[in-house]
Amino acid sequence: SSTTDIAIPPKEELEAVLNVAIQASTAAGDIIVGNAGGAEVMKTKANSKDLLTLIDPLCEKTIREIVLDTFPTHNFLGEEDVPPGKEASAAALDAILEKSGDWLWIVDPIDGTSNFVHGMPLCVPSIAVAYKGEVVVGVIYDPHREEYFTAMKGQGSQLNGKPIHVGKEDVIGDAIVAMGSPPAAESLEMSLKGVNVLMPKVRTIRILGSAALMLAWVANGRLTSYWEYDLSSWDIAAGALLIQEAGGKLTDLNGNPYNLRVRKMIASNGLVHDEILRTLNDAGVV
Repeated sequence: SSTTDIAIPPKEELEAVLNVAIQASTAAGDIIVGNAGGAEVMKTKANSKDLLTLIDPLCEKTIREIVLDTFPTHNFLGEEDVPPGKEASAAALDAILEKSGDWLWIVDPIDGTSNFVHGMPLCVPSIAVAYKGEVVVGVIYDPHREEYFTAMKGQGSQLNGKPIHVGKEDVIGDAIVAMGSPPAAESLEMSLKGVNVLMPKVRTIRILGSAALMLAWVANGRLTSYWEYDLSSWDIAAGALLIQEAGGKLTDLNGNPYNLRVRKMIASNGLVHDEILRTLNDAGVV
């Protein structure tokens, strides 16, 4: 977890990993844009709202092949390998974290599948690389806008090679807050509680349908905060590093520091974090 002080690999090694992550993201992004008119739904996952397309597995296979071609000994956890549901997702992460090997790639081949299926340009590959359980490289590539959000541990966050920082809103009334429209019953109930208490207090709410993109946009200040009641490691991992390296904050809904096992999360510029979290907690979102 991020609370342990691991020795971060040397910058040259991180750069080599980052370059492969960018290469893999680009290849997946090309597939997404090449099929941007939407895709036939192959089969539904956790329920009918959680769409799985033919393109998802193709993107993951492409990313995996590029990664393992360069780093054959690295472990790989992709969304498409894991059965639906939060229990399966948590179990898959636990199982792979117990395995030997320092390096783990955590990949969502298309984050924002429903957007993709409906031809909305709000769907992105998300690639995080953890070293001894701590995320040290993150890439979220938006192929529709040709925007590469990248971060290396201790090296700051960048958009297309230029440094980015979280937004400066320091009162909740100025905050642009993103959230989800989750398929599962409990998460849906919590999201409705959250929107009820936040909408009167914040400047506006946005629901964009891609966790990775919303996290990336917190990192460069387009959004002030983004919270969600239940996400998987591949939804959060790359964006968490982007936000931390851009000067922001990411915790669970109890205010504890982020680690790979966190599923209930809130990300922000840090300045409005506690007030938004307190508002959610007071409404029973915990």
